[in-house]
Amino acid sequence: MAKTFDQTDPSGLANHKPDTTIEANAGQPKGTTDLSRFNISWYNPGPRWKIILWFITNSVFINTYLPLPISLKIAVLRLFGAKIGNKVVVKPGVNIKYPWLLNVGNEVWIGEQVWIDNLSEVRIGNNVCLSQGAMLLTGNHDYSRSTFDLTTRPITLADGVWIGAKSVVCAGVHCESHSVLAVSSVAARSLEAYGIYQGNPAVLVRQRNIKA
Repeated sequence: MAKTFDQTDPSGLANHKPDTTIEANAGQPKGTTDLSRFNISWYNPGPRWKIILWFITNSVFINTYLPLPISLKIAVLRLFGAKIGNKVVVKPGVNIKYPWLLNVGNEVWIGEQVWIDNLSEVRIGNNVCLSQGAMLLTGNHDYSRSTFDLTTRPITLADGVWIGAKSVVCAGVHCESHSVLAVSSVAARSLEAYGIYQGNPAVLVRQRNIKA
């Protein structure tokens, strides 16, 4: 029998009953996380002795509020394999996971309580500013697997980038030349050159115009 439609409702939607199966199932549990099966034996950032020695050294020379000269901090970072350019400023209370996975250009400012959690490589260009409390997070977890597997992806901050105070740059993000991440924003995706991004997740709000 042919299907007929009400002339007052040619679309046939008036009497249509939405399929609630998807909506109902969306709220149903689908699997569970089992952290007892979490395994990072594959991840090897360096020899154990080096990691332990760095954690001690980091707390004494870098992640501290002792009034140590910046030149001493830079020397320590270079000693542990960090590639550091000229005239780099490292403020008190900075925390760096593995300096041998850090590459910093010239004239870079690293503000107080910046947390560079570089499980993977972090590359920072010239004239970059990381304001107070900014976080660079190269690690994540695969929440779709019951084993909650660790994932790591590098972060790149091109020349002239400004990461605002208390902002977060997530794993795999590339901040292009002179892009800005505003205060307390979260960059889950890469930022375009000269774009100013704000919010969580950060979205483009305007263009950056630099006057001479």
